[in-house]
Amino acid sequence: MRLRIFTEPQQGATYADLATVARAADRLGFDGFFRSDHYLRMGGGDPGPGPTDAWTTLAGLALQTSRVRLGTLLTCATFRLPGPLAVAVAQVDQMSGGRVELGLGAGWFEDEHRAYGVPFPPLEERFERLAEQLQVITGMWAAGPEQPVSFAGTHYRVEGNPGLPRPVQSPRPPVIVGGLGPRRTPALAARFADEINMPFPPLAVFAERQRDVDLACAAVGRDPASLRRSVALVVCCGSDEGEIGRRAAAIGREPGELRENGAAGSPSEVVDRLSEFAAAGAELAYLQVLDLTDLDHLELLAAEVMPAVA
Repeated sequence: MRLRIFTEPQQGATYADLATVARAADRLGFDGFFRSDHYLRMGGGDPGPGPTDAWTTLAGLALQTSRVRLGTLLTCATFRLPGPLAVAVAQVDQMSGGRVELGLGAGWFEDEHRAYGVPFPPLEERFERLAEQLQVITGMWAAGPEQPVSFAGTHYRVEGNPGLPRPVQSPRPPVIVGGLGPRRTPALAARFADEINMPFPPLAVFAERQRDVDLACAAVGRDPASLRRSVALVVCCGSDEGEIGRRAAAIGREPGELRENGAAGSPSEVVDRLSEFAAAGAELAYLQVLDLTDLDHLELLAAEVMPAVA
């Protein structure tokens, strides 16, 4: 299992904070540094310093890191038009030397749409838009000057797109679709994605969804083994109970609750938890790090957890 660091900067982080964590992830050997795509703090509390834009952040990090994969869990389809988004991702892929991955989702946080003046259509329409965006973006990356792409959907229309700029990665940057639903998410992932991510699931639900994903792949004639499976889990690791408790308190959680719902405890406990998900099919784990000031946490994970699950 490969480990990636996953951050939630809308909870309070500057670009400098994110760059510090991304450089640490790069130096320590984590497979990736990913961030959410949100503009409003969740759960109350001090909203400062305010949000950072996902793809602006990743463009900067492309130039400040050397090997770590960079991407979003998940870019919100309601925030951006598919054509300009494909251009932005391809450009950041060039800037990073081919290290970018695009996670794309339908969007769910209605409050932030109201706060920033972004339309928030009903759920069915959001999934329709997501499906069309996936088709447009993957189509653009497959197009070229001699094979321009056109698309006429319910919500988006593209005519004669030349597929420029070209991403570095071939055939394209990996596409991630995420969610815990049993039907729509697996169906979209089977059609368009390279990876399906399941955020913060109970182990039993994660295992059950693997069967749903296999069936969705079979329905479109795809080899299920070609669709990478991943999980996102909040992490809280400590060398002793005191350190575990301090790290849990820093993010407003309890050690027992984190042990039940995340990857928490001693390094061996975190390894055991990740190994359970690996046995159920997870090839990647996105470790949600909520305290971006605690670089010692990353050091511990890199030294005592990563080698045991690699």
